[in-house]
Amino acid sequence: METPPRDLRFETKAIHAGQDPDPVYGAVNVPIYQTSTYAQPAVGQPKVWDYGRGGNPTREAFQQALAALEGGARCFAFASGLGASTTLLLTLQPGDHVLLSNDVYGGTYRLLTKVLSGWGLACDTVDLADPAALAAALRPTTRLVWLETPSNPLLKIVDIRAVAAAAHQAGARVVVDNTFATPALQRPLELGADVVLHSVTKYISGHSGLIGGAVITSDAALIERLGFLTNAVGAVPGPMDCYLALRGLKTLAVRMRAHCEGAAAVADFLAAHAKVTRVYYPGLPGHPGREIAADQMSDFGGMVSFEVATGAEALRIAERTRLFFLAESLGGVESLIEVPGPMTHASVAGSPLEVLDSLIRLSVGIEHPDDLIADLLQALG
Repeated sequence: METPPRDLRFETKAIHAGQDPDPVYGAVNVPIYQTSTYAQPAVGQPKVWDYGRGGNPTREAFQQALAALEGGARCFAFASGLGASTTLLLTLQPGDHVLLSNDVYGGTYRLLTKVLSGWGLACDTVDLADPAALAAALRPTTRLVWLETPSNPLLKIVDIRAVAAAAHQAGARVVVDNTFATPALQRPLELGADVVLHSVTKYISGHSGLIGGAVITSDAALIERLGFLTNAVGAVPGPMDCYLALRGLKTLAVRMRAHCEGAAAVADFLAAHAKVTRVYYPGLPGHPGREIAADQMSDFGGMVSFEVATGAEALRIAERTRLFFLAESLGGVESLIEVPGPMTHASVAGSPLEVLDSLIRLSVGIEHPDDLIADLLQALG
């Protein structure tokens, strides 16, 4: 499969990158190659792959497409976002140090502090929006600076260019979890990052129908190491999940426009409601990272968080919505509501990443914004 010219627009790449019609039958959808192994014409001479863990045509099509959208040389797909994170972290050695932003996915923090710390990886959290704090936290052994922007669940914005400059001066690579923004809104590799990470489960898939992850980079040394580890560790996705993820990519641009439109309307409504004490959305005037977000993103995303007076009130609201389903995860066409403290962020209770029990997180879907606002209005009471 040939990669389309790099000057094609995003929407066109999403349809065509890695997705030539099937050469035998002309199928315009990449087939689901549901196979675990491949017949070889001679001993030790596979046509491309010898075994399904090492590669699959459906997976390769998805990898080519997502690499093209992120502007990277290579994408590696995984069975989950944490599978992607784990494999990426296994490129490090015991004694290495990872610097995390202080508002990062709880599973990433748990993986480093509860699993890989026993293997000898060190990690610290820091406010990466504070240049002085970043400079003070970098160590000679820091190998990765890991950030999310917008972050989960407080929608913090980090200047990717500034962090990349500081990290590179210290000899560290920069990893950006681009799950919330997606390449439709933000392309971290173009801003100086070395690696982009995705939970494909979320906006990339877009339909709450699969679990997946991905790592994209143009770093030749990392590509070689990740290629080995992908096969050696084996946290790879099946062909059906890759097919579904590839189908989701085709509509990513149009879906993200709808998510952003709905989120902006919902954020404006919440900001004016008497029972809401604070709204976290990068597109709102007064958000501390709004100018940076406007510079490095093409829109502000589909996630909105807000606070109410008490934790009990947060629980009551989350359990009263009708169109916003009470569920963990995000990024699907349907709207979701959750209380991060006892749900997605329960694993970081008592840590520097702990969130208020009065915080509510919304994943704004592609329903009509007026209907979503009406649902929140009745839930708020």
